[in-house]
Amino acid sequence: MLMRTDPFRELDRMAQQLMGPGTWSKPSVMPMDAYREGDEYVVAFDVPGVTADAIDIDVERNMLTVKAERRPTAKADNVKMELSERPLGVFSRQIMLADTLDTERIQADYDAGVLTLRIPIAERAKPRKVSIGADSGRKEISG
Repeated sequence: MLMRTDPFRELDRMAQQLMGPGTWSKPSVMPMDAYREGDEYVVAFDVPGVTADAIDIDVERNMLTVKAERRPTAKADNVKMELSERPLGVFSRQIMLADTLDTERIQADYDAGVLTLRIPIAERAKPRKVSIGADSGRKEISG
């Protein structure tokens, strides 16, 4: 049997029970990291216990929306739950992407409970050299 004495964890658990799990109309927030790696932005979302087919990724204009649903596991009739801390329900995150990112070429990978999106920087946003044209003829302004 598991014994626990963390009062704050118990308060969090009770608040979660009162508010209920996330739903499609009121999802819970999923944790994420975002960073730049070379010529792309990487966004990693924690979605442990979620199957890949329960994850929905949408991009509309510059708004990236990621939704995932953690469903309860099937339990036998003779199973009595002693402790349940893993939240169930719907988790979601929305991110406004900059115009400098190429939303047409987003790549998504899911491994070990982490959804990783790689968003390339658009060619038009990459630094480039501008050459200066030489004008050989000088013009004189006469008045």
